[in-house]
Amino acid sequence: MPEVTVVILAPELAAGAGPLERALDAARTALAEHHRAGFLASGAARVVVHREPPDDTPFGARLRRLVEMLRPEGLVVLGGGAIPLAAAADRRAFIEAAASDAPGVLANHRYSADVIAIARAGDVLADLPDLPSDNALPRWLAESTGVAVRDLSARRRLAMDIDSPLDLLLLEGAIGAPALPLPGDDEAAPVRERLGALRRLAAQPTAELLVAGRTSAADLRWLERHTRARTRALVEERGLRTATAAALLGRPNRRPPRSLLGELLDRDGPASLGRHVAALCDGALVDSRVLLAHRLGTDERAWPPPEDRFAADLLLPDRVVDPWLRSLAEAAAAAPVPVVLGAHSLVGPGVRLALRRPRGRGPG
Repeated sequence: MPEVTVVILAPELAAGAGPLERALDAARTALAEHHRAGFLASGAARVVVHREPPDDTPFGARLRRLVEMLRPEGLVVLGGGAIPLAAAADRRAFIEAAASDAPGVLANHRYSADVIAIARAGDVLADLPDLPSDNALPRWLAESTGVAVRDLSARRRLAMDIDSPLDLLLLEGAIGAPALPLPGDDEAAPVRERLGALRRLAAQPTAELLVAGRTSAADLRWLERHTRARTRALVEERGLRTATAAALLGRPNRRPPRSLLGELLDRDGPASLGRHVAALCDGALVDSRVLLAHRLGTDERAWPPPEDRFAADLLLPDRVVDPWLRSLAEAAAAAPVPVVLGAHSLVGPGVRLALRRPRGRGPG
């Protein structure tokens, strides 16, 4: 049976990284060690935690270089914040897929991958282009190489990813979550308070919740089955991160990212967020990255820096430098109903964490 190499990609901190970026890095470092031990126990021949300085090198170029350096027979590659809720059976599934004698791919999700197992990796990845991220790799492989691609999208827990310190608070007390460093209590207090309020609203049949952004049909089904409140969903810009793969395949998006909520904020300013949300619901989870893409495009280099985005997620507007994002965070923090801002995980796989009462330490 071919030996399997697991590569965990954990970018080094940028020079001058802020305290929230360092907190996220500490959690991802702990998660990488958790995965290292877990994949070795599941049959991997070696696990490499690979750190490189953050720069503009595309994911595809990094992966080609690693394959040439490591010469893996079978390969499992994942990001530093990927699959924090993975169980031993999940890791074994990826190891077994990568150990196949025939070329093939197994991803956590075909259209937005955070972990990918590749059998016969050297052959399969020989012509890999400069994909900007791992999310689009399975789609490119399926449509450009003809290699069979399977996924574990039915295991929704595998879609959870740690992209922000907020995600650590969503994981706090969750079944199957490893013990990871958390933001400080003072930093976490505003979000913990609002998550507690949202969980209480989710249990009330007379309440209405708003979920705005890149949520999915699976997450909406979970809300329908596991909360008593009514849900108002504004589903926008799914596939935001995989648009580049479509462009490489000759199917570029016909229009730039647009958001209905973003249009309202264009008209009335980011300070109007609380007023608009309160007119629609009793509490809200809002994917702020869709709003940033609406305003600034898909290239994250044009967005406010990560430290600003993370501070906005934690509802700490005094620590946000960018004026527009600071105003948005102020509006969310002062809204007459509980509002939490975040990235894809908040309104996607993390919605069931945000609205389920935690079993460990937490606000409710």
